[in-house]
Amino acid sequence: MAQKQPQNYKNHRRYVVGYHVVAFLILLINLVWSVYRVIAVISTGTVITAVLAIGLILVFYYARVFAMAVQDRLIRLEERLRFARLLPEDLQSKIDDFTAGQLIGLRFASDEELPELARKVVDENIQNREDIKKLIKNWRADYQRV
Repeated sequence: MAQKQPQNYKNHRRYVVGYHVVAFLILLINLVWSVYRVIAVISTGTVITAVLAIGLILVFYYARVFAMAVQDRLIRLEERLRFARLLPEDLQSKIDDFTAGQLIGLRFASDEELPELARKVVDENIQNREDIKKLIKNWRADYQRV
């Protein structure tokens, strides 16, 4: 099996060409064609086809949104368990105060770096997960994202 490229802030997003480009373009072309057909020849059949095309776009969108919502819930759980194991006592009582965005941002911090970075996030009230990710020096890769 080929070695995976080391992960960092610049390349950590999951981009699947078949989904993000090919499937989306097929659905978009179908939608545009269906709307064109409704305008050119309005009939029950063309309207139903256009409504179906809109429905397919919605399914495409919500399939991604729902999968990411489940992933975010799982990350929150995993990180709270990890925090309980790695954070010093004075931060233990604040584990439930971390927002989902903060937990999601901190998940890429190495075990060694996590306590210091978690303290910084709490002390400076850093909310934006992208800002948190940019602070990470020792990246902990996650190759199993949705």
